Amino acid sequence: MAAYDFNAPRLFLDIPMHEGARHTLDRAQANYLLSVLRRDAGEPVLVFNGRDGEWRAEIAPTGRKAADLVLRAQTRPQTPAGDLHYLFAPLKAARLDYVAQKAVEMGASLIHPVVTRRTQGDRIKLDKLRANAVEAAEQCGILSLPEIREPAPLAEAIAGLAPERLLVFCDEDAPVADPVAALRQAVPGNGTVPLAVVIGPEGGFTPEERALIGDRPHTARLSLGPRILRADTAAVAVLALVQAVLGDGRAGA
Repeated sequence: MAAYDFNAPRLFLDIPMHEGARHTLDRAQANYLLSVLRRDAGEPVLVFNGRDGEWRAEIAPTGRKAADLVLRAQTRPQTPAGDLHYLFAPLKAARLDYVAQKAVEMGASLIHPVVTRRTQGDRIKLDKLRANAVEAAEQCGILSLPEIREPAPLAEAIAGLAPERLLVFCDEDAPVADPVAALRQAVPGNGTVPLAVVIGPEGGFTPEERALIGDRPHTARLSLGPRILRADTAAVAVLALVQAVLGDGRAGA
């Protein structure tokens, strides 16, 4: 039997959580639980706030289309968030939504849009990025929400990384080689380091941008293989690779 309850709906609530706490659902939340999911009084809902773990709450209707949630017991304690920064050139709206959701699913602790010479995406709507992060966390049982930073020029974002943070640079011009070996070589001895990943725009980085990133100490430059990947596909591929080799996807991590 699965240890996690996949049947109970799950909501992010930005409130302090403790036994007996009562929260009045807003119109959208009440409509989702009462009308869309057709949940009744006393049925369980899992809630989290990114700070106090996950809690089991019960529905307490207060009207035909209104309800409160009453917190009953903690189901999971808060666990430490990972330490994986995801830097990416903005994409067009639909693909940006996808990338934000997948980055959260893959354990990104920080999402940072960076502006490059060939960036083609529309103006970043941070509220929408946050909404996509919340949706992914709700659906995937994630306890922590990533920090979402204002867009910044690529050079500024790279300069802002702590020196000890390993930057994984997916360079389309890197020689095709074993990316797993490249990552292990960057952190010998199966150690643990804070991580960052940078993904370029649809048109790729310019030579000047590649030089800027490649010249940074503690940077692992690698290829994702012989095929040309879309930026959103590359994001999922490299996040999965980094977590499997150096992150929380390792055996025994």
